[in-house]
Amino acid sequence: MQDLSNISSLISDIANYDSEAAYKKLFILLFPSVKRFVRCIVKSSPVAEELAADVMITLWRNRADLPGVRNIMVYAFVIAKNLSLNFLKKNSRRQIVSFDDVDITLEADNITPEQILISDELKTRLNQSIDALPPRCKMIFKLIREDGLSYKEVAEILDISVKTVDAQLVIAVRRLSEAVKKEYNLS
Repeated sequence: MQDLSNISSLISDIANYDSEAAYKKLFILLFPSVKRFVRCIVKSSPVAEELAADVMITLWRNRADLPGVRNIMVYAFVIAKNLSLNFLKKNSRRQIVSFDDVDITLEADNITPEQILISDELKTRLNQSIDALPPRCKMIFKLIREDGLSYKEVAEILDISVKTVDAQLVIAVRRLSEAVKKEYNLS
């Protein structure tokens, strides 16, 4: 989530004027990160999309309370966590299939087909290694590395200590580093 500079004014417009235009901008800022977070929990892209939309609806319904929220991102993630856990509890007897499609674009100008193939292979292996991380470790890694949240924000969302977040991230980075070294015979 990059553009946090005008988030206070968006929240003010949503809360005070029921501004749908401001809500749409807030939706565009929050929805992708919330959806990624939910997908880490429920392991299903369609369900993640639906639950992330429910989070955004909850924000709209509670718009009068938003000015009192210290950090809208943490607030949205806590709502997402609760909705996701409720979903899993209701559907605990069913197996949920994951369709994690990570879209990464290459930004170099003169890339050869061989470089693209190697890059795609590395991306695939890295994603496999990330998926092999323990669930909590994987979620913390994605929240910090992909969503750009701080350790403190992740600790608040998951209701754990900052030291636990740090320890889990160290474990994730160590395991990913070992996987890459093993795959490419690096020492």
